Amino acid sequence: MSQVNVSLDQLRKYDQPGPRYTSYPPATHFTEAFALPDSAPQTPTLLSLYFHLPFCSRQCLYCGCTNIVTGDQSRSAEYLGYLEREFERRGQYMAEGSTVVQVQLGGGTPTFFLPEELRRLGQLVRNRFPVSAEAEAGVEIDPRALTKEKVEALREAGFNRASLGVQDTNQLVQQTIMRIQPPEMIAQANQWLRESGIDSVNFDLIYGLPNQTVESFDKTLDEVLAFSPDRFAIYSYAHIPWIKSFQKSFEDKLPGPETKLQLLQLIIEKLTGAGYVYIGMDHFAKPDDGMAKALANGTLQRNFQGYSTHKGVDLHGFGMSSISHAGGNYFQNHKELADYYAALDGGRLPVFRGYSMTEEDKIRYHAIMHIMCNLYIDYAQLSEEMGIDFTEHFKADIASLDDLEADGLLQREKAGLRVTPLGRLFIRIIAMRFDAYLKGEQRKGRYSQTV
Repeated sequence: MSQVNVSLDQLRKYDQPGPRYTSYPPATHFTEAFALPDSAPQTPTLLSLYFHLPFCSRQCLYCGCTNIVTGDQSRSAEYLGYLEREFERRGQYMAEGSTVVQVQLGGGTPTFFLPEELRRLGQLVRNRFPVSAEAEAGVEIDPRALTKEKVEALREAGFNRASLGVQDTNQLVQQTIMRIQPPEMIAQANQWLRESGIDSVNFDLIYGLPNQTVESFDKTLDEVLAFSPDRFAIYSYAHIPWIKSFQKSFEDKLPGPETKLQLLQLIIEKLTGAGYVYIGMDHFAKPDDGMAKALANGTLQRNFQGYSTHKGVDLHGFGMSSISHAGGNYFQNHKELADYYAALDGGRLPVFRGYSMTEEDKIRYHAIMHIMCNLYIDYAQLSEEMGIDFTEHFKADIASLDDLEADGLLQREKAGLRVTPLGRLFIRIIAMRFDAYLKGEQRKGRYSQTV
């Protein structure tokens, strides 16, 4: 894909609140009145398993994740015991003969766990289900909590992908967000991962952090490009001091809206100029990476971990706050550790809210995910797949696209519509036109900015 050029005027115009479409409808529609179905699935499926490992040894001031800061190493073993109990109890909702094609460890800091605990977690999956020889098993890594022994344990546990939390290499930015990791530490972590045989290394960065400037982040991008990671995930900093009060400490140091848009413009033009494929939203990948290939062959999918390379899988999340999507149901675990433990101690699954999709939800989910992941809609193909007349069912939605087409975000043709390279940046804006729940809904304060 050629370099993408985007104007600041376009970024300003489309910088508005909207869902990230990790689900449809968004998690704002989940309810505590939800109950898991009594009947267990009988037909084997492909499984994607997510384990939320919440512990961190220290608090990074930019972080909005569900985490628990502790210096007590024994808490990881206790938590792993509860994960095993939840995994066994959840078995009735995962059909016998199902195959695991994806495993993901998120946090918190997954590498807070000891090497033997990481091996034990990998064995937990293999003891219960066959794991595909082509399975992708990824882990989020904090370079400060990584050792060579932990990398070796992850490889022995079957993990073949890693996401390295770099955020920013600028020393002043690191000091402000209390995440000090010198270039030598990032280089060492990357070297351990590469030497271990990890198939794909992703670098996580964040733009919009305190004390970040266009000039400083330009240098950060140059420094991380030198490592030649297979993928980049470059997220917009989410300032939520009403939830994470420690973020108030640097409110006066945050870049303004104009600077943040310039940072995004820099990221897109620099990475696509360096040969990375712009997958959409915050993701970039080398042309030969599995994610770029999935985009090209139509198997890209989107879920609560962002973009994924496997389509048509049941996602099961384990651990506090994790979310699952299986059998047309979304369900989320308790967000507080005490509630999560108490449910399992009481012999119950730790689910506290969820949502059962309607038939209309499933139709719109299919259309929105097709836009988000495949970047086109073939009217005849989707009509056949969904058992509807697509152009008739979405007549008003398609008619609403005039302004987006005029701005060069998409092209409408007789047979369908196609997202342009520019439109990938505003993919959420395009998907929102097919969202039945947004009409008349107050979005500010409920959703993040689309840009």
